[in-house]
Amino acid sequence: MPQFGPVVAPDAGVRAEAEARQLRLTKPAGALGRLEVLGNWVSACQGVCPPRQFERARVVVFAGDHGVARHGVSAYPSEVTAQMVANFLAGGAAVNALARLAGASVRVVDIAVGGDTDPSVSAYKVMRASGSIDREDALNEKQVRAALAAGRAIADEEIDGGADLLIAGDMGIGNTTPATVLIATLTDTEPVLAVGRGTGVDDAGWMRKAAAVRDAMWRARPHRNDPVALLRVAAGADFAAAAGYLARAAARRTPVILDGVVITAAALVAEMLAPGAREWWVAGHRSTEPAHQMALTKLGLSPLLDMDMRLGEGSGALTALPVLRAAVATLGEMATFDEAGVSTAEAPSEVGS
Repeated sequence: MPQFGPVVAPDAGVRAEAEARQLRLTKPAGALGRLEVLGNWVSACQGVCPPRQFERARVVVFAGDHGVARHGVSAYPSEVTAQMVANFLAGGAAVNALARLAGASVRVVDIAVGGDTDPSVSAYKVMRASGSIDREDALNEKQVRAALAAGRAIADEEIDGGADLLIAGDMGIGNTTPATVLIATLTDTEPVLAVGRGTGVDDAGWMRKAAAVRDAMWRARPHRNDPVALLRVAAGADFAAAAGYLARAAARRTPVILDGVVITAAALVAEMLAPGAREWWVAGHRSTEPAHQMALTKLGLSPLLDMDMRLGEGSGALTALPVLRAAVATLGEMATFDEAGVSTAEAPSEVGS
């Protein structure tokens, strides 16, 4: 199995420096709420206080098709995945628009798209669509290891290229089904409580999806303590690559904003592959998919936003990126009381009032 390296926690000493600096800034203590906690976290990740503003935030969208989509669990056909990859390359998707606004750049990688894609995005292609997990394994042993290695290599490429903040996005018709299987299996949740509407399936589609999740969970449960086997049996090549990417980012001490249910499902497995990795992640948002909150709870992460989003692509994480930038800006750019000449002495109380 690809090795991701030991995960060292963000610097606790620098976090303490950031906490102390927050108390000297021209504001009442704690007045910026979670922005203060986020700023302290960024300082700890970067190992410096005050923190540096992110200069090269990078989104990697992991694209892959899933055999289970052939069985009516999605409102869209699998052909949409390849079409959306082309849309990403043309700059016309939500992830592109949000990345431009947030000051990030986008890379899409074809890990397991069923159709042909541009050669510029298919160098790490492992297969054409993962297996239908309700009745067969998603991958074989060689494929799951190749996908994990791809995710590790992609993280290394981005970090070596100067990325100082990473986001993982997803694109794949049917991918909320394996995401739900992973999350429900790892949180001991009954299928009907975890299954959401995905791309917007009707009631009949939801029942087909619930049945597929139930059957896939039956196959997945014996492997719940083996992350590689779990990916092989019940996930897909895109999930394995995303898990490898998230695990490697943590080992390389690079902060990550997690996106929705698909990426957070991969994150659960990444935490198994590289224990402690979750200390390097922040949850961008809470999806409308019920399994997403279950996964966030398991990881001990609280989402920055709750906007009723369920698109994937990295869209929720990108929408949260300006919040993270705000946390860096306030900790790094505000004046201290001494610098601003602002008194911190308490006003005298009025006698006899």
